Amino acid sequence: MFMFFVVIILTLLLDQVSKAMVQMLMYHGESITLVPHVFNLTYILNPGAAFGLLAYQTSLFVAVTVILTAGVLFGYKKLPMERYLLRYGLGLIVGGALGNLVDRLRYGFVVDFLDFRMWPVFNLADMAIVTGACLLVWDLLNGNDQRPKKERGI
Repeated sequence: MFMFFVVIILTLLLDQVSKAMVQMLMYHGESITLVPHVFNLTYILNPGAAFGLLAYQTSLFVAVTVILTAGVLFGYKKLPMERYLLRYGLGLIVGGALGNLVDRLRYGFVVDFLDFRMWPVFNLADMAIVTGACLLVWDLLNGNDQRPKKERGI
């Protein structure tokens, strides 16, 4: 359980520090090209979820985040210890969700700044949520098979 909370806290800290740096060093709407035509730092304020969906629904996002986080924290102890991908994935999701929750509570929007030009601008919390979701899918597809590794072809 210790590592679960370490993942959550590190994710939250990295997210909040990166956003604070962007807010201190850039002005809203500014874009700095790091790799031409590929990657920019672009400081935007997102009032919605991914891709700007459900804009200005702060109360909804806060409620969903609190309920889901409470559910994960309540059910975490029941997860098998050997399902480490599931455990780390949930830690990343909770840490990312809390990172965006802090923004919503402080500002009413989320600070985004990672701009790969062909994708909507996002932040480290979003990356953690997506990475955590991928770990959950991987675990769900591969983690339930209790047969010996030899029988699974591993």
